[in-house]
Amino acid sequence: MSDCLVIIPTYNEIENIEAIIRTILDLKTPFHILVVDDNSPDGTAQVVQELQTKFGERLFLEVRPGKSGLGKAYIHGFKWALEKHYNYIFEIDADFSHTPSDLLRLHRACLNGADIAIGSRYIKGVNVVNWPLNRILLSYGASWYVKLITGMRVHDPTAGFVCYQRKVLEAINLDKVRFIGYAFQIEMKYRAYLKKFNLKEIPIVFTDRVNGQSKMNTSIIKEAIFGVVKMRFRSIFDKKSFQ
Repeated sequence: MSDCLVIIPTYNEIENIEAIIRTILDLKTPFHILVVDDNSPDGTAQVVQELQTKFGERLFLEVRPGKSGLGKAYIHGFKWALEKHYNYIFEIDADFSHTPSDLLRLHRACLNGADIAIGSRYIKGVNVVNWPLNRILLSYGASWYVKLITGMRVHDPTAGFVCYQRKVLEAINLDKVRFIGYAFQIEMKYRAYLKKFNLKEIPIVFTDRVNGQSKMNTSIIKEAIFGVVKMRFRSIFDKKSFQ
């Protein structure tokens, strides 16, 4: 029984899902994988089901009724992981924008004392490949904006490549997490920061997807820009929601 679970949220990732699963399961650490699929019309879940005939003891699938946001998919996965008693819970994108072998480095950081290990694009300059300049400026600017508003000293607060120790997810009231887009990543880190957990950034290289379509849209950007201010005020004036 592995104590490491990698959660992969998917929506229309049929071009990537088999390759990412096989790559992770080939790593020297015996990771388990939970795919949380939002009822992808392209057949992503069916590919995972076929792979379960070979990797059934290490590969799991949860299919939700429909697309309702990255944050809700991860919350579903976190609760599943806690019920199954995993000690290290990972987030990774399905599209190879994160290098799967870097899971080993995040795991090692948590074994060495980090409560949350963050795969960071910005702790050592800007380590992003194949992004247009406007996307880099938006992401990098958002990171500075979040640090300014929250006081959280994390260089890449929107990072979606993360390892959580179990105790972090147990301490956060997952039902109180409000953001559902990429701002979800900010809120999870901020809630952990307020609870004095040790957040450690590990430098990675982020490569833009080759196959499939990005899920970024204007509503996600607006949630991040305006939601961070609201989150900060709530943490001050409605402290119960952050306990």
